[in-house]
Amino acid sequence: MGLVLFPGDGDNSSPDVSWSYSGFAAFRRCLAQAEGFDLSEMWGFGGDRPWSDVTTALEPLLDRPDDCGDDLSSADCAVILPRLKAIADEWAQNSDDTLLHQHLVDARRLADVLRLCVKKQVPLLFS
Repeated sequence: MGLVLFPGDGDNSSPDVSWSYSGFAAFRRCLAQAEGFDLSEMWGFGGDRPWSDVTTALEPLLDRPDDCGDDLSSADCAVILPRLKAIADEWAQNSDDTLLHQHLVDARRLADVLRLCVKKQVPLLFS
């Protein structure tokens, strides 16, 4: 059982990105760390720190349940994409770390999916 993120364009040949639930959690923790905060301290992730305390373009991706809740709009995808690409570029400079390398691969795949959502003006779906 896992999680798949894909464009809501109705095209089964469109790119997608998938994780196990624990893999997606680790990916999001690593993204939060890159943004300078610990995801486990945040409200909804076991902590009591409000999301209003942090500023990140990744909030629509980070401040949500794994596989329920609203889909991300193409506007959300457009906001997330540049920051995700910048983080992936930072991670690429540390590619000797095996776990970070997998997060880099996942970030690039997610960026491809987000780019398509923006281009086609469709939401990012979680399943």
